[in-house]
Amino acid sequence: MRTTVRIDPDLAARLRRIARERGVSFREALNGALRAGMGQPMATGRPYRLRPRRLGLRPTIDLDKGLRLAAALEDEETIRKLELRK
Repeated sequence: MRTTVRIDPDLAARLRRIARERGVSFREALNGALRAGMGQPMATGRPYRLRPRRLGLRPTIDLDKGLRLAAALEDEETIRKLELRK
């Protein structure tokens, strides 16, 4: 259905950015935003595909506790930098 709608310039710019990021038309971005605002799931014209990538991690690294791992790595780096100051 064709309808004329007046959209504020800032909203139009955001919709254009969303359309560009998602690789969809302006109309699809607008319809998706309206659906999301009305509580309906967004329908995309193409299925989402996640391509797996190897992380290159050692088998001993457990990613189930990623925040703990990140904290430990940060601590090690801080200690290394402090030791360089001596």
